[in-house]
Amino acid sequence: MSEKKTPPVPTLTTRQKQFLKGLAHPLNPLVQIGKEELSPGVLEMIRTELIHHELIKVKIGSNCGLEKHSSARTIAEQTESELVQLIGKTIILYKPNPKRAKEKRIHLPKVK
Repeated sequence: MSEKKTPPVPTLTTRQKQFLKGLAHPLNPLVQIGKEELSPGVLEMIRTELIHHELIKVKIGSNCGLEKHSSARTIAEQTESELVQLIGKTIILYKPNPKRAKEKRIHLPKVK
């Protein structure tokens, strides 16, 4: 039996990360992590938002006991997304969605 797996997210170049940071700047956090911390429900919500938006912000709340650096890496791994930036307690994640309409997809700058 073969399992359907999403292709791994390619590692982003510095130029691509800068491009995504610019796109993320005006965005509001779509997911807030609170005292429930990284529950399966929170991770599923992040996965769903990544499918719909490709680029999202996740906010670690002040009442959350998680360490931001390790949490950011864990969230990226468990959602199979790319950690673009951690700024304060806000995590920016990117995951391409090839099933999204072509005109709505984020088109990264090409690697030279």
